[in-house]
Amino acid sequence: MKITPSARVLRMLGEIEFDEWQCVAELVDNSFDDFSEIVRSGAEWPAGYKVSVSLPSSANGELVIADTGQGMTYERLERAVRAGWSGNDMHDKLGLFGMGFNVATARLGKRTRVLTTRPGDTMWIGVEIDLDHIQDDFEATDITEPKSDPAQHGTRIVIDRLNRTRAEWLRRNGSALRNVLGSVYSWILDVRGFELYVGGTRVKPVRHCRWGDDRFVLYNGKERVPAYIEIKEDLRDGIACADCGQWQLTHGERCADCGSGKLSVRKRQIRGWLGIQRYLHKTDYGIDFLRNGRKILRWDKQLFTWSNPDGVVGNEDPEYPVDLAHQGGRIIGEIHLDHVPVTYQKDAFEYGDRSWLSAVEVLRGLAPLQPKRAEDLNYPENVSPLALLFKGYRRNDAGLRCLVPGDGRKPIHDETRRWGQQFQKGSPDFQTDERWWQAILEHEETKNKGKQAKTTASVPNQPDEQAVLDALGVPADVPDSAMETKKTETRSERLARYENASTLHSYLSRPFGHPDLGYLNVETRLIERGETLLDDLGQAVPVLLDQRAGNELTAFVDAEHDVFRRFGADYSDLLLTELAPVLKVRARSQWVPSQLVAGIRAQSLKESALDGTTVGAEARDLLNEIRGRTATELDRSGEYRTAYDHLSEEETTAVEQSMIASGRLGQVERLGRDAGFISYIPALALVRLVETMPEAFLDRRVFRGPYADVKSPSARSLSVARVTGYLADVATIGTFAGEATVLQLQRARLSITLLGDELAGGE
Repeated sequence: MKITPSARVLRMLGEIEFDEWQCVAELVDNSFDDFSEIVRSGAEWPAGYKVSVSLPSSANGELVIADTGQGMTYERLERAVRAGWSGNDMHDKLGLFGMGFNVATARLGKRTRVLTTRPGDTMWIGVEIDLDHIQDDFEATDITEPKSDPAQHGTRIVIDRLNRTRAEWLRRNGSALRNVLGSVYSWILDVRGFELYVGGTRVKPVRHCRWGDDRFVLYNGKERVPAYIEIKEDLRDGIACADCGQWQLTHGERCADCGSGKLSVRKRQIRGWLGIQRYLHKTDYGIDFLRNGRKILRWDKQLFTWSNPDGVVGNEDPEYPVDLAHQGGRIIGEIHLDHVPVTYQKDAFEYGDRSWLSAVEVLRGLAPLQPKRAEDLNYPENVSPLALLFKGYRRNDAGLRCLVPGDGRKPIHDETRRWGQQFQKGSPDFQTDERWWQAILEHEETKNKGKQAKTTASVPNQPDEQAVLDALGVPADVPDSAMETKKTETRSERLARYENASTLHSYLSRPFGHPDLGYLNVETRLIERGETLLDDLGQAVPVLLDQRAGNELTAFVDAEHDVFRRFGADYSDLLLTELAPVLKVRARSQWVPSQLVAGIRAQSLKESALDGTTVGAEARDLLNEIRGRTATELDRSGEYRTAYDHLSEEETTAVEQSMIASGRLGQVERLGRDAGFISYIPALALVRLVETMPEAFLDRRVFRGPYADVKSPSARSLSVARVTGYLADVATIGTFAGEATVLQLQRARLSITLLGDELAGGE
């Protein structure tokens, strides 16, 4: 069999670098192309669509890729292994370039055997390509094998005399190979149902953990911004060459690139979706771009940067994420661009091609995503799908306003990332967005209860009649209903009643324990107002445990109990107190109670640590949130120049240095011309700005406190001091957290909570 490469391919082969997974993917592509051809034909295929990748067990082993496809004739096989040959359709297949097979197999090993058969054939036919024995005539050896069953069909590729480095990688990294192939082929595996096995284990599609179709936020309290936007943009039909794949600029009879006469009119469409991930991540966010079902780009972030079409230097700043950028992002998407050409390695599109540029325009528009920046550059409002998501979800503060789970005080990003891992593992409780949604509702409820408690505490109330009776030694009257419950209700019935009258507390529903004690899978539930949590003796308790089978346990918490409502105890404190003896008994531990509680908290609630690093990070997150809100408000009101003029020379220098250190050279040139500098001002300068120009911050602008309508000068001063007092604490700890004492950290954490409550928009 003659496998002479074309001259065009010979010039390219030495320049192409493929990783091990890319080599395997090139061969899997061919199988999936065959399956897709069967599906398009409408033929029944009872054997199913299955590709198996057998990995080498040693450096002397072999790599085998086998499929259940339709097999090939001798003539088609000869063309398939000839470098430079490509099929008749460059636009519906994954295996875009004929040399892909040759490059992939040559990089993996010295000898490749390809065997193929169709239903009804009497034997397997094939070819053996031995790179050590191929002569200048480029003749390869034909081979055959008998068939045990004439109904057998498919293709098998066997590569041996493997490159030792690549063989070792394949031997050791079966799990990593499955993960990357599960991501690259996720759409094909999920939507088309093709099966891919690596090392005997089925490859699972790596799906996006996004919010449901019906979730949304209200921008500025009125404009509905969905968390999922379907994309379906039909473009004008184009003329394409079936041989080289190039789209034609003119309507000639032959391809302007390769001279082929195989031109056809083809439909072009941009389709898929953009949306919001259920958790923030520093790297795993961005848009996946696919061609014919295979991901060419994964977690791509280039659409988050605006490039000035006029080529002005310094205007290529990333626009997302900007607010709290160190936390990462959550805008994601999956966009199919079957008509856009890709590179030979299939790891990028041809970014200079007009079809790519038009797709970028459809998805993110021509203008900057940031409204004020677009306005300053005389662009109309950007109404693209990506700009809409940017507008609604650029900030990450906890609650319904930004669709971010919280614990009543702050976002629980670490916890939601853990839930995301459970989603990818296939845990049933984490497949829908309900766990995330409930955490948001619990955050809002806890936050509102805190505000109500502060209001109640500030208003004189009637004497606590029961407290007086207790002091006099008069026994409390037991309600008739409670007595009836104790007489007739079994423990199981009582626990079932509590479960029906409770809601899940997502943040405290997690494994609790310690490596030396073991772990309990705890589901924590808050019982509804009006219910009293009673133990087996009929005594009111703040926390009640219900041990289930194995390591499963349900913890009921009475949020209205005095220890929480009057004395400010944290749910987690009493929950740990109850869990500690359970774990002690199970582990037969000699630890004392305080050691148990301390150890379990350190392992299970790491994010609650009261140390300079943790509290300092919380403070800086809140300060960045306030900076972002301030910049938006000053841009809206046009008062950014006044704010800039209030900065001292030392503060202006600090802003410039921070911008340069962050690589924002273009923003240095715009200092004072927009509110961008606010993101870089020193934390304590924020305090002075609020004191100097309170009208720009209060009255539900940045903070909800009143100012303009307050008549009394002393009352105005009090309204300002309420904010600046908390803000000064937060700014100080955000700047000097490493030097803080425990008492200072406790004060700072309380100020963080109180200052967060002062932010506008949560009323």
